Amino acid sequence: MEPIRTTHQGAVRGRLVADDVAAFLGIPFAAPPFGEARFRAPGPAAPWDGVREALSYGASVPRAPYAPPFDALIPDDGPQGEDCLNLNIWTPHPASGGLPVMVWMHGGAFANGSGATSAYDGSTFARDGVVYVSINYRLGADGFLRLPDRPDNRGLLDQIAALEWVRDNIEAFGGDPGQVTVFGESAGAMSIGALLSMPRARGLFRRAILQSGAAHHFLRPASADLITARLAERLGIEATAEEFAAVPLDALLPAQAGLRGEIGARPDPALWGEAALNMMPFEPVLDELPLPAADCGVELLTGSNREEYRLFLVPTERLDVLPRAKLRTVTAAYGLDPDTALPVYAARRPDAVPGELFDAVTTDWFYRIPALRVAEAVPGSYVYEFARRSPALGGRLGASHASELGYVFDRLDDPAYAPILGEKPPQSLADAMHGAWVAFAKTGDPGWAPYDRETRTTMVFDTVPSVESDLRGEERALWEGVR
Repeated sequence: MEPIRTTHQGAVRGRLVADDVAAFLGIPFAAPPFGEARFRAPGPAAPWDGVREALSYGASVPRAPYAPPFDALIPDDGPQGEDCLNLNIWTPHPASGGLPVMVWMHGGAFANGSGATSAYDGSTFARDGVVYVSINYRLGADGFLRLPDRPDNRGLLDQIAALEWVRDNIEAFGGDPGQVTVFGESAGAMSIGALLSMPRARGLFRRAILQSGAAHHFLRPASADLITARLAERLGIEATAEEFAAVPLDALLPAQAGLRGEIGARPDPALWGEAALNMMPFEPVLDELPLPAADCGVELLTGSNREEYRLFLVPTERLDVLPRAKLRTVTAAYGLDPDTALPVYAARRPDAVPGELFDAVTTDWFYRIPALRVAEAVPGSYVYEFARRSPALGGRLGASHASELGYVFDRLDDPAYAPILGEKPPQSLADAMHGAWVAFAKTGDPGWAPYDRETRTTMVFDTVPSVESDLRGEERALWEGVR
């Protein structure tokens, strides 16, 4: 018999996806953010009479596709449409109540991604005694463009609205609203980094897992205003909410996607502010670095992948042709002295070409050091590094950005992950990593010692996981006082 649960908006009918797992898909947590609601804070979802079918994914926010070759590597499927603020739930069936809850926030550089993809199916978490929720939130201009007389960070406000819905409704699905863990990757993790310092989000989650993203990627208001002005110029309009709302989506979406290419072609901080370094025109808009307070009340697990930036260098065939001059220029832009820093990175990589050193430096600046700063800010935090090198793309993709996801979700057989996982990904590593995530959600302890400034304990998830102290400490030390 198909399961039925009652939310504050009305009853929903889900479906059994396994003998012991039920799924409820496409449940609205807020009103459609279009029409009169465009570029405004999310409003409440409308109630309904009777039983609403929750058997298939709802729409996610309209967006341009990933540019090649990333469109073939990163999952970004599912329907798109205006009624896009919805969530999906997988829960043990029959639910016993009081179960831990995990809420997933997808990545995609704040411009792509969806919670409605098989890659983020939560069946394995429900199988292991967790109520799992994936959400959609506004992206691109709709979610993060700074506009006069409109709230900043509408995508973050959507995430908060989803967490409020979870707080108010998750008991009906067997979950404990006092045992919520938010977890996300890339922009999803960066979102969590921002939420940790937002008063409106306080108390909505007890634990957080930040994968390949932390708190350092944001735009100050002046930088965000530069992005708004340039997008308006591309579209030939005034930079107001009303004029942006009048632009058809088939014109707005390509224009906003084109900004990233413009930044890459001319990464001048005078034109783009902070976005000149990370090439993300849409990010949280904040006045200052939002590192969490030591007493934020949230238990943290954070980390990164060993060769994150290879995702952006190997498929584009830039790894072997990146000029040494570019390596030196970017290293200096990140705040390091190339003459001092690059020999330290080269010492561990004596045969590395400039592109490989570029990956190492950029991975640290973009992902690893921000993760360590969050862990340092909150005593008792846990740190991991994903190090299993994928055999994909001739073995050159390495432990790249997004290569841990199939292991975290224990979905090594999902075709969505095949282009990055490569052949014969080890199930034992998925057992270890997925198991650690579930254990952290249930108990606050993933299975190794917390990180502190003396031991700097890090779990390294490789084919054979191991615990290390002060991983690549000489490289880490370069960034003290810099990032």
